[in-house]
Amino acid sequence: MTPKMLRQLWALIENTQPNVLLKEDDATLIQWLLNRLGDRQSLDRHQADIVTDYIRSKMPLIRDLAETRC
Repeated sequence: MTPKMLRQLWALIENTQPNVLLKEDDATLIQWLLNRLGDRQSLDRHQADIVTDYIRSKMPLIRDLAETRC
């Protein structure tokens, strides 16, 4: 995952309404974030797998950050 992709992902997370980040189950939220990131830049299958694994590993942090913004 490139630094640019990381910045875009975390900017997306920060700019997403907290209720969106909290209401969806993990699989749905991962897919939603992946789709939004894909809207900003083209992701091949390998990149999408890497981003999916990264988001999955950061899911507790993503949810914690969303809770603090509520």
